[in-house]
Amino acid sequence: MKPKLFAIVLATISALAGSAQADTERVRGTVVNFAGTALTVKAHDGKTDTVTLSPGWMISGVAKASAADIKQGDFLGIASAPKTGGGSGALEVMIFPAALKGTGEGDRAWDLQPNSRMTNGTVASVTEVSGRTVTLTYGSGQKKQIAIPQSTPIVKFATAKPADLKPGAPVFVSAERGSNGKLVSRRVVVGNHGIAPPM
Repeated sequence: MKPKLFAIVLATISALAGSAQADTERVRGTVVNFAGTALTVKAHDGKTDTVTLSPGWMISGVAKASAADIKQGDFLGIASAPKTGGGSGALEVMIFPAALKGTGEGDRAWDLQPNSRMTNGTVASVTEVSGRTVTLTYGSGQKKQIAIPQSTPIVKFATAKPADLKPGAPVFVSAERGSNGKLVSRRVVVGNHGIAPPM
């Protein structure tokens, strides 16, 4: 992986690994306008907000992957939610580059939907029963088994540039809301390869 992309992905993983602190907000939506360091995004709920991008901000894209790409030893980030019959079902899967294995490792609350979790861990096993199920290991021997339905979005990181922040482009932004009420971020994930960031 190129050094610049490595840094971008590392920053993005840090965003994905961040705890749900009161001052952290994850903005999911589409670009309304991008000028200078001001990125205006219309969220899925219809609310429009402007995020100020801090000096040295980074951008990355996502590209489509598949369940067939997931193998034992891979490092994944999976957003999941409890299944009606028990266990956890994946809402989205991010396949991380091998060079970043271990970054942001752990299991934490997530806000993709009510009661969702984000788990970053190493694939200990992959089983095939009505779709794929992976067992992730993290921390000091902790394990979590997550089913991956066929309809689950599965992506990997890809390159992107500021010019990709065009009106209508889907984005994911992890930002902090300051005491002045304004959002500030140093990383943006844009859907520039035909797929929206599912995070």
